Amino acid sequence: MTGTQGGRPGDEVIVEFIRLGSALKVVAVDTVTGLEVSMVGDPRRSPEEMKRLAAQKLRFVLAKKQQGQ
Repeated sequence: MTGTQGGRPGDEVIVEFIRLGSALKVVAVDTVTGLEVSMVGDPRRSPEEMKRLAAQKLRFVLAKKQQGQ
């Protein structure tokens, strides 16, 4: 699943959902940098909410990496 969850126009984020027993692993990948983050959440939450949270974490990590350069 892709979308413009990166926060910048034209950026795309690939989001993958993986069911792990009673948990849901969400992986988000920035298509520009290839940076990948993952999180584990409650599978009862909506997929849109999980995508939003994963994209938020990805934006945070990208910002931290840019500050460190």
